[in-house]
Amino acid sequence: MNFEKKPLLMFAVSAALLAVAAACSLAFGSVSISWKDLIAALGGADSVYKIIVMDLRLPRTAGAALAGAALAMAGSVLQCVTDNSLCAPNIIGVNSGAGLFVMLILCLAPSAWMALPLAAFAGALCATAIVMGISFRGGGNTHGTSIVLSGVAVSAILNAGISFLSLRYPDVLSSYTAFSVGGFSGVRMSQLIIPAFVVAICFCILQLLSPGLNMLCLGDEIAVSLGVNVKFIRLVSLIVCSALCAAAVSFAGLLGFVGLIVPNAVRRLAGVDMRFDIGLCAVCGAFITVLSDLVARVLFAPAELPAGIIMAVLGSPFFLYLLIKRRRSYDTIQ
Repeated sequence: MNFEKKPLLMFAVSAALLAVAAACSLAFGSVSISWKDLIAALGGADSVYKIIVMDLRLPRTAGAALAGAALAMAGSVLQCVTDNSLCAPNIIGVNSGAGLFVMLILCLAPSAWMALPLAAFAGALCATAIVMGISFRGGGNTHGTSIVLSGVAVSAILNAGISFLSLRYPDVLSSYTAFSVGGFSGVRMSQLIIPAFVVAICFCILQLLSPGLNMLCLGDEIAVSLGVNVKFIRLVSLIVCSALCAAAVSFAGLLGFVGLIVPNAVRRLAGVDMRFDIGLCAVCGAFITVLSDLVARVLFAPAELPAGIIMAVLGSPFFLYLLIKRRRSYDTIQ
């Protein structure tokens, strides 16, 4: 059996791994819970473990899965529409734009917490527009390395704004470090309702766009010759990616690298077919993020790290590897 040609098998395996990681996330932490007690707590039996599982670990696990799925899907689509495997929400400033607008709401109108997802979407969309505009003016198009360089510059400016607000309003965030690198401590189920709805809608839209995205992956010229409205597909895709990033940032902070690692790994294993890649990226992204959060909780238990630190440890070397590989490919062509 050719594993690379079996995306459905990969989906089943990834879903099984996600289920195992989620079960371990509910069972292990500063306090370990036996499988028997875990099942009883999930079933509603009154015990001390019920509070730990239902009020603390279940929302945290669900939040990690939701954020990982959203960012991985966004990364996959961004890499497709920009024709750049280095493109990811945290690298090109989409996460930072969402984070800055979230900080503005928390600082200037803390009672308007219901507006956080909308503010995050506006920030992500503004950051995307700025990066694409700079890339277009600087490089003549929205492809290649120019978009990554533009994104890095814009991201640095936006992160500086977030840092300024965190210093100016030190009581807004209980832990700025957790927000800046991404984490799930203190996530509540009520925070996940709107983001989950947004992610579900975005997934459906991307599935409808997947045939056009497949054509777009072949290049603009080929896509146009096949009758694809390239500008429309790209614009809608960027808006959807902004919404996905906003949904994650609104409760998880500036979680990074999952949108870079997962899409590249999925394409290598399953090939390029956005009909399958989007869903597979969602499951794999959820698995990686849940696993990272679990490691962050048990590595130095009872103390814990933000999950984003684990993702950065995994993602930074992978980013450097992609940079070196692209440079070698460029030198070979030259």
